[in-house]
Amino acid sequence: MRVHVVSDVHGNSTDLARAGDGADALLCLGDLVLFLDYADHSRGIFPDLFGVENADRIVALRTARRFEEARAFGAQLWAGIDRGPAIEKAVRKQYAELFAAFPTPTYATYGNVDMPHLWREYAGPGTTVLDGERVEIGGRVFGFVGGGLRTPMRTPYEIDDEEYAAKIEAVGEVDVLCTHIPPEVPELVYDTVARRFERGSRALLDAIRRTRPRYALFGHVHQPLARRMRIGATECVNVGHFASAGRPWALEW
Repeated sequence: MRVHVVSDVHGNSTDLARAGDGADALLCLGDLVLFLDYADHSRGIFPDLFGVENADRIVALRTARRFEEARAFGAQLWAGIDRGPAIEKAVRKQYAELFAAFPTPTYATYGNVDMPHLWREYAGPGTTVLDGERVEIGGRVFGFVGGGLRTPMRTPYEIDDEEYAAKIEAVGEVDVLCTHIPPEVPELVYDTVARRFERGSRALLDAIRRTRPRYALFGHVHQPLARRMRIGATECVNVGHFASAGRPWALEW
């Protein structure tokens, strides 16, 4: 068996359409939506609505961790615009293209920038959406937990630590534990380009130590200090920033 794994797709439908080539299945660990590309400020929902100069400014504020100023600036831009419908319309356009690119079969969970209530509308019969759930692929049990934890960024699918821990508990013992965010380990949560610690999950780390899956796969941190490390019996792997790399990570058995 061979499965390909992607995360942090962020609008890269071109490479996504080829991500399953040569594999028996594709796993997607979330963040399909591209709201704002921090490497190219002309790409994403934000610059489409407000222009590149405003995208430059909000990226500068967020990178400097001036989150209150960034929110105030964003509020000025959104004044007079019905934010919810505008964002949903743009996300729907991206989802229509991205879900159409998924091969059959695809097993997917949500990222922190995704909008879960729309997924089942766009997921075709060959795409299985899982969150706090398990599935057997080629004789191995895979568990999936989507979303992120609360941050000052306030992205669409951030949940409380307790809710996230409950989903980890619901998955239980599996061969491969698939999540969007990493376990709470400094080397895995530190982004070397953004120069900040992203939020990882302590509950996920505890589950890895307790249940000892063969692999723990995740994304979320685009440029991690360490892309893989072993925690006890478990190989922990950041499968990469698919939006920029355009290549899936492969697992064979």
